[in-house]
Amino acid sequence: MGLQKINKTEYEDLMSEKGVVAIEFGAVWCPPCKRLLPILDELAEDYGSSASIVQVDCEESPELASSFGIMGMPTVIVFRDGQPVDKLVGLRPGAAYKSIIDRLLEEEAAEV
Repeated sequence: MGLQKINKTEYEDLMSEKGVVAIEFGAVWCPPCKRLLPILDELAEDYGSSASIVQVDCEESPELASSFGIMGMPTVIVFRDGQPVDKLVGLRPGAAYKSIIDRLLEEEAAEV
């Protein structure tokens, strides 16, 4: 399915569900954000339905960005069952995002 852009309503729907969600807060004019998109798109394809990888445009949803105190872009916040678990500010290698998501999925599987 690939990376999807979400708004505040879709965010609230996602947070009401159980599971692992990674949200990238960025903007279309942000060069590091543009470089991160193919990495996140690949992760979204790889994880399929086991984890949600989505994007919030800080220009289109400023209230959502400010509610998380986003000061730099890109910022990726990883949630588990609607609660923020980890925050990565700035462009990182794909392995950095993958390791956090994998760890949370493993913890989730161990609890079942």
